[in-house]
Amino acid sequence: MGYLLLCAVALAFLSPLIYMLATSFKPPADIFSIPPSLFGSEFRWQNYQEALDYMPFLRFMGNGVLVSAAGTALSLVVSSLSGYAFSRLRWSGRNLTFMVFLATLMIPQEVLIVPMFVMMQQVKWVNTFQALIVPWAFTAFGAFMLRQFFLGVPQELDDAARVDGAGTVRTFLLVMLPLARPTLAVLAVFSFISYWNSFLWPLVVINDVNSLGTIPLGLGMFFGQQGEQWHLVMAASVVSMVPTVVLLVLLQRHLIKGIVTSGLGGR
Repeated sequence: MGYLLLCAVALAFLSPLIYMLATSFKPPADIFSIPPSLFGSEFRWQNYQEALDYMPFLRFMGNGVLVSAAGTALSLVVSSLSGYAFSRLRWSGRNLTFMVFLATLMIPQEVLIVPMFVMMQQVKWVNTFQALIVPWAFTAFGAFMLRQFFLGVPQELDDAARVDGAGTVRTFLLVMLPLARPTLAVLAVFSFISYWNSFLWPLVVINDVNSLGTIPLGLGMFFGQQGEQWHLVMAASVVSMVPTVVLLVLLQRHLIKGIVTSGLGGR
């Protein structure tokens, strides 16, 4: 009975995705047919070709992958270093600094848009990939996840590494980071999806959408220009999901373990 209930809940969550996928293959006349049907009168693969040809959607995909991958890599580096410093290193004001750092999570992104844009203007990063990648890599969420994981690692491992002659950097690179792989995988998924789905910040900081636009901006333009052709909008939406699905498949064996261990073993 429990498995049946879980299957029913999973089907309820998947039903919008199933409908989107089915609609992406329908002819235009069958989108709002009465009575409604999951499948159309014909199977139209050309919907995808028309959606990709209408605007530089593949360029948007490439830009999105570049920004998301670079931002995720930078976020992992920053979060692992800060998480290690806040958990394993002893320095004056550590806990107070971490609390202030953690309090930044309560600030909505919309509040930071104007000062961030002014900062990008001052460093001449407006309408560049750097503006899309760098500002949002320094977040407290990743530092909190890694700090909680590192706090759960026995102190004896640090002591054993120190006896073997390893310093702080070597202990971090050779002992702590390999243990943190599941947590890093979870953070990588969260960071990648956050960059991939970001709409407001690219809309503000990017002027040349055709050259530097990402997937959310591309979908927004596509929906504005093809608003009544839902079969093409659905096809473009399905294509935009491919990189995130691939990432989840590649990291799936680390995700469950990472979700279990991150944030639950701190002391």
